[in-house]
Amino acid sequence: MTVLPAASPLGRATAGPLAPRTRAVAVAAALAVAGGAAAVAVATSSPAAAEPGNVVVSEDFSAGTVPAGWNAVDGAWKVENGRLYGTSASSSENNKITFGKHLNDFRIEANMRFETVSAATRWASLGLDVPASGATPWWIATMRSGTTAANGLEFAQRTTANTWVVPNTASAPYAAGTGRDIRVAVEVHGNQARWIFDGREAMRTNNLQRSTDGGQALFVNGATVSYDNVTVTELPPNGYIRPEGSPFTVIAHRGASAAAPENTLVSQEIARKGGADWIENDVQPSKDGVPFILHDGTVDRTTDGTGNIRDLTAEQIKALDAGSWFGPQYVGERVPTLAEQLADLRTRGGSLLLEIKGKHTRDEVATIIQVIRDEQMMSRVFVQSFEVDALQYTYELAPELPLGLLRSSLDADPVAISKQLHLTAYNPDGNALLAKPEVVAPLHAAGVAVMAWTMDSASLWQRLERIGTDAIITNRTAELVGWNSAFMQRSSGDPTVEITSPADGARLDRAQSPVIAVAATNADTVTVTVDGKKSAAGRKLDLVKLTAGKHTVSTQVTGPEGTATATSTFTVTVSQAGLGYVILTSGADPAAISTMTAKLVDTRYAELASYVDRQAGKLIPADVASVIAADARTLALK
Repeated sequence: MTVLPAASPLGRATAGPLAPRTRAVAVAAALAVAGGAAAVAVATSSPAAAEPGNVVVSEDFSAGTVPAGWNAVDGAWKVENGRLYGTSASSSENNKITFGKHLNDFRIEANMRFETVSAATRWASLGLDVPASGATPWWIATMRSGTTAANGLEFAQRTTANTWVVPNTASAPYAAGTGRDIRVAVEVHGNQARWIFDGREAMRTNNLQRSTDGGQALFVNGATVSYDNVTVTELPPNGYIRPEGSPFTVIAHRGASAAAPENTLVSQEIARKGGADWIENDVQPSKDGVPFILHDGTVDRTTDGTGNIRDLTAEQIKALDAGSWFGPQYVGERVPTLAEQLADLRTRGGSLLLEIKGKHTRDEVATIIQVIRDEQMMSRVFVQSFEVDALQYTYELAPELPLGLLRSSLDADPVAISKQLHLTAYNPDGNALLAKPEVVAPLHAAGVAVMAWTMDSASLWQRLERIGTDAIITNRTAELVGWNSAFMQRSSGDPTVEITSPADGARLDRAQSPVIAVAATNADTVTVTVDGKKSAAGRKLDLVKLTAGKHTVSTQVTGPEGTATATSTFTVTVSQAGLGYVILTSGADPAAISTMTAKLVDTRYAELASYVDRQAGKLIPADVASVIAADARTLALK
């Protein structure tokens, strides 16, 4: 699991056919994620001088007294039997003891044990950025005694108004309860953090607000809690390198581009709800210099307009429909400005991997950076580009922004160019990376993360995990999040399998085309069936050809240690939007499509069914006519 400085990894999975890869250099750091929708303004902290591996605090309380320099701000704190005990009599008491110093990149860990609690909702915490006086605001990583609750683990802030901001919650695999030692740890990199419960990563955030002087602390609320073996260790500054045993960082390519029109706010929202750690989008200027989120050099493919983006004014671009090309339910979506996208991320949660698309002048890059500053998002934006000039300008103007170099093929010496351009990450095409996986170890040794684009299948994710890739840019955000979840459950050589798409219980209309995604570990063979008929992982489900109602995807995997099975039942629903998709893609005569569409829009479903029956095998292909007629009759009954 997480690699401790000068120590062995915790919780490493048993070696086997799909056991985690061994790093040439283990760097204890990780990408933290945005989660939740709390409105959080982010401030950049002033980093302490980094000396990775330096143990700043190491306390086992064997001296029998509260350590020198530890400040019991409130509540009863004492040392007995080699443990530090803190007591809070009620849920209104957030009692704390502060210690340590301000660090930008560090790991804090401790053995925590609930001795008594007033209720399972009561908690204890590791303080991540707490003034020595204990004054608000401060940030904590919280564990309840009822740890399996949906909010059993939290990242939380106590504001100056003495209110709570809780951007991230998670449940632990088992309850802490009382009388049980739990080894807890949090790795912090600026505003990013990872919550580690008994050696297993449980949650990430990038919503921390950092002060310039806050240190560490221990908290107790409505309980008596004992602590032992409290350690604070400085970490290397690159929090984007994935520790062994941790899952990929999930980066949504142009938002949830497989489910919604790319580079729009709705695509961003779907990706966020799907669990993406980062949103990847492209930025280009309008004729009047306003940065817009758009991939192509023209607006032709993804809007109802035409022309080069650089030849259109901001007013002209904002008048375009950027959603109808993808589906009727997205009519009216607009091309967002960079400022609009960042504001949405700032207020609703999320971070941005921003590609500067195409050649930009220094002034154009300066405008992009100024927008990021104005939106208070400097600590939540990562800049990447194929254009070396754009990265050089970015570094000159804002050296604090992390940089990634996009490559279609690998450089002769990725480490050398990474040093030359001050890269935080080297971001190659995933297939090029798989053809030369030996570049990963030296990049990690140089402190450079590796983010692969654009990889959309479980088999490729598995290969990329084995070679040590840190992050995946993908069109299949939800599927990769599910794959990550299955990866985290791996604990032995026994095969495991999970169907991550379509999700069990999913309700899908015919306008959707989910891909069958299977996450398997320790498996040599994988078989997939849909309603008992042979299929395959990676195959699109054609919902137009399935009857309305429930369907079952089943899979079986076989490995050296045995077999495992999984099923997922989904429902094909009948909706006006779905039926509209079937009509528009039916291959029917244009006149028939026009007639059917008119009846659909006017909700004349019974007339639509009768018309289709008459034209089946004539103006309308017979196989699709039966689907249209059946769905229309279903809608007529609603």
